[in-house]
Amino acid sequence: MTTARRSSDATRAAILEAARERFAADGYERATIRAIARDAGIDPSMVMRYYGNKEGLFAAASEIDLALPGLGALPVRHIGAVLVHHFLDRWERDDVLTGLLRVGVTNEAGAARMQAVFGAQLGPVALGVCPRPEEAPARAALVASQILGMALARYVLRLQPAVDMSRDEVVAWLAPTVQRYLTAERP
Repeated sequence: MTTARRSSDATRAAILEAARERFAADGYERATIRAIARDAGIDPSMVMRYYGNKEGLFAAASEIDLALPGLGALPVRHIGAVLVHHFLDRWERDDVLTGLLRVGVTNEAGAARMQAVFGAQLGPVALGVCPRPEEAPARAALVASQILGMALARYVLRLQPAVDMSRDEVVAWLAPTVQRYLTAERP
């Protein structure tokens, strides 16, 4: 019984890995269940068995933990810089996150996943540091606009000079804005 469970878990893991790579490379519209199954080395019916349809597979494959750093012990004045550094690290080492961004700008399901990921994970950060709790959702959305905007320019569209800017330059430009969005009094 343990062997069957491992086999099932291994199959699911192979499907998700193949799906993440395929969605990142091809986007949501062009990725197919057949191609994902082929990449995973399984029959397409197994994908359908575990995930039901392409939408279900996409939702499972796009579960992303932004792994936001703990900010509790950090001096408030450093929050913007820490978050920008963190997101630069994530974008530079996580093709799945970049792939989800690509899908998010071209597909409703991808946009919904990005909204859910950033809302659920960035929202509590804003709530924990902003001066008025009722403003946390708006502040999280403003932070996301900066983070996602730079990611789109630097890693997806590859706009110059955003691509050639050093990490320190990106942090120097973005951190004060992110900091203001999170901690400054509302204008």
